[in-house]
Amino acid sequence: MASALTDKLSRLIKDLRGQSRITETNVSDMLREVRMALLEADVALPVVRDFIARVKEKALGQEVLGSLQPGQVLVSIVNQELAATMGEGVSDINLAAQPPAVILMAGLQGAGKTTTTGKLAKHLVEKRKKKVLTVSGDVYRPAAIEQLKTVTAQAGAEWFPSTPDQKPADIARAALDYAKKHFVDVLLVDTAGRLAIDEALMAEIRDLHAVLNPVETLFVVDAMQGQDAINTAKAFKDALPLTGIVLTKLDGDSRGGAALSVRHVTGAPIKFAGTSEKLDGLEVFDAQRHAGRVLGMGDIVALVEQVTASVDMEAAQKLAAKVKSGAGFDFNDFLAQLQQMKQMGGLSSLMDKLPTQLAAKAGQVDMDKAEKDIRRKEGIINSMTQKERTKPELIKASRKRRIAAGAGVQVQEVNRLLKEFEQMQDMMKKMKGGGMMKLMKRLGGMKKGLPGMPF
Repeated sequence: MASALTDKLSRLIKDLRGQSRITETNVSDMLREVRMALLEADVALPVVRDFIARVKEKALGQEVLGSLQPGQVLVSIVNQELAATMGEGVSDINLAAQPPAVILMAGLQGAGKTTTTGKLAKHLVEKRKKKVLTVSGDVYRPAAIEQLKTVTAQAGAEWFPSTPDQKPADIARAALDYAKKHFVDVLLVDTAGRLAIDEALMAEIRDLHAVLNPVETLFVVDAMQGQDAINTAKAFKDALPLTGIVLTKLDGDSRGGAALSVRHVTGAPIKFAGTSEKLDGLEVFDAQRHAGRVLGMGDIVALVEQVTASVDMEAAQKLAAKVKSGAGFDFNDFLAQLQQMKQMGGLSSLMDKLPTQLAAKAGQVDMDKAEKDIRRKEGIINSMTQKERTKPELIKASRKRRIAAGAGVQVQEVNRLLKEFEQMQDMMKKMKGGGMMKLMKRLGGMKKGLPGMPF
C-alpha cells in the first residue's frame, strides 16, 4: 500500500527522530524532501502546498523549539497533519433514516463499484446486522448485473433483479418499492460507470439521485489512479452531493496520492478502504491509523482486528486443550494452522500492518517463497490418507512416493515436512508438562523462525 511514499516518508521520519535541535534550516530541508515525496506519489499540488504550510507553521513554533525531544515532536506534527489531510479519525456510515436507508454507489468503470457494493453488503450484514438488498442500475454492461448477483449471494444479502432493456430510474423505483414492502434496512444501488467522465453519465446519476433521495452517496475511486482520481472526484462532486468516499485497491502497488487528495478536493470524508479483492477486504477508514501506515509506523490495531476476525477461537481452544491433555498433535491440526494463516490474508497481508522496522526484519524472508511453501505443505498433507494424518509414523518409503506424486512434489519435500512436523510435535510435548517457560526461553534464543513454520 503506497509503498514508494511509505518508504520515503519512513526514512525521513527515522532521520527526524535523531535531530537534537530544530532550526529553520533543517525544517526547510525536511519539508523539501516531504514535498518531493508527496508530488512523486501523485498528491495534488494544492494539497501538498497546504500540508507543507501547516507543518512548517507548527514546526517552527515554540512547541518544537522548546522541546527536549524536538525530533519526536516534529514526527508527531507530520503524523497529525497527515491524518488531518485525510480527515480526522473515523467517519461512520449514516443509516439514520426511515428504512430502507438508500446508499448510492458512484464512480467510473473499473474503479471497483460492483465488488465494493458486495463488500459493503457483507459489512452491513455481518457487522451491523442489517437486512440488505442490492440492485444494479448498470444496464450497459450485462455482466455487471450478474456480477452483483454473485457477490450479493456470497455476502449473504438479497439481490433485486434488473435487465439491460430497463431504464435505470425505473429499476431504482421498483427496487425501492420492493425494499419498503419487504422491510429491508439498507438498499445498495450500484450504478453504471464510463471509461471517462461524460455528460450522459452525470445526467443519469443525477436522475437516480433525485428518484432515490439517498442517505449516503458514496464515490468509489481507484487509489491507483493518481492525478486522474482528483479530476474524477471534482467532476462527481460538482454533479452530486457526495457524502463519503470509498478508496479501492489500496493493497495494490499504488503511489498513494489519491488517499491524500480526494478528501481535500471533495470535502467528503473517506469512509471505507478496499484492502484486498476478497469480500471481507473492506476496512472502515481511520485517518489516524492510515497516516501511521503511510509513515511506516504500521497499524497494530488493524493487525489485531484482522487476526481476531479470522481466527477460529473455538478451534484454537480445542487445540490448546488437546495439547494440554497430552493427546498427540497430528497433521490435521497442522493443516488447520496453515488454513488459519490463509484466512488471515497470508503473510504479506500481515506484514503490511507491521511498523517499517519490524517489517524490514521480516522482509529478509522472501514472502512469495514463504506463501508458496505454505501451499506446498498444504498440498502434501491433502495427499495423505486420514490414517496417515493421525499416525504419521506409518509413512514409510512407498507411502512417501505416493504422497509426493499426489502433491506434485519430490520425495525430499515430503521428508522435509515430516522432519518439521516431528519438531513441532516435540515442542507440543514440552508445552504439556508445564514446561512452557523453559520452551519460551529456548525459542527466545533462536534467530530463525519457529521449528516447523514456513519462514
